[in-house]
Amino acid sequence: MTEQGTPVRQTNPFAAVADADGLVLDVPEYQARFERDHAACTEPMWKLERAQVFYEPDVASWRAMMDGDWGRSLALIERVAGPLADYFRHRQPVRRVRVVELPVTAYLQWEMHILALRARAGSPCRTVPAERVAALDPLPELVIFSPSLMYEVLYDRHGGGSGGRRITDAEVVGPCLRAVRGLFDEGEEVGAFHEREVVPLPPPVITDEMRAALPAYAHRTEEFRV
Repeated sequence: MTEQGTPVRQTNPFAAVADADGLVLDVPEYQARFERDHAACTEPMWKLERAQVFYEPDVASWRAMMDGDWGRSLALIERVAGPLADYFRHRQPVRRVRVVELPVTAYLQWEMHILALRARAGSPCRTVPAERVAALDPLPELVIFSPSLMYEVLYDRHGGGSGGRRITDAEVVGPCLRAVRGLFDEGEEVGAFHEREVVPLPPPVITDEMRAALPAYAHRTEEFRV
């Protein structure tokens, strides 16, 4: 791991993602394609997360946080430890790069508990400070299966999942994969970040504005995302 906070000096392969040809999929189509691709995957997947706020209404612990019940939220997170471990016994792991800004948002405070749990279940994650990738922003949210297959994950204005774009152009995917691997190699293990920056925090503050979007997501049914 290199020194934290040093900006990455490299060309920006992610700039090509927005203009790349890709098959746009709605949420059910994206989930179905994603699951088939993951089941067939023969090497670890890579994920890049940049946004500091997402909506995860399909996850019971996220809803508990939004209800202001932080103790229940944490307890529900621990309950998915078994299913996650079982999932990754039958699937290739996801190696995740999580860009972080300090102070952490309420969402990121919650997600860090999830990511630490995922890491213990066999899905490694490393954190990268936002300053490190400033020259690469705006970063897309990506899941990369191979040098010739990735998804740009799509979100609505609240940060709720709205589907994905399936991109198979190796000239776009390959450089993105190399860049994500490089960021992962330079990042900090999520467990160390979680213990130092997240565990000591008081419960997150949930505002009425954050809760206002919840009714629009009542149809979500997943228990957790990869």
